Amino acid sequence: MLTPFDKQRRLQTSKTREEVVQKRRGKLSRGVLFLQDNASVHTARVSRQALKDTGFSEIDHPIYSPDLVPSDYFLFSNLKKELRGRRFVDDNQMKMAVESHFDCKEKEYFLGGLKALYTRFEKCISLEGDYIEK
Repeated sequence: MLTPFDKQRRLQTSKTREEVVQKRRGKLSRGVLFLQDNASVHTARVSRQALKDTGFSEIDHPIYSPDLVPSDYFLFSNLKKELRGRRFVDDNQMKMAVESHFDCKEKEYFLGGLKALYTRFEKCISLEGDYIEK
């Protein structure tokens, strides 16, 4: 269950959807948009400073919101489908399979993830911060 505070943070994040649209159209002048979850390594002061130093703009990610993270609903779900059932001899073989999966994707594939994020932000707003069902 989301608290009213959690819902409000989800709404605020979803309202950044215009930045996503501008980035998708190649019109965002402030550089790269960076969305990550709230893992401690991502929220550490040194990590946040490194993002600023590279010129990336962060999109705030509200807690309890895997439905608003492209890596959860888009990138990793498709990767898992492709790798399902495969066995790897070692870590390097697995790394090569992952790199191969993403290297062969056209830019339209990744733009699809941004389009889906925009749509999910819209749904989150219309649901007043509630979770987005599949």
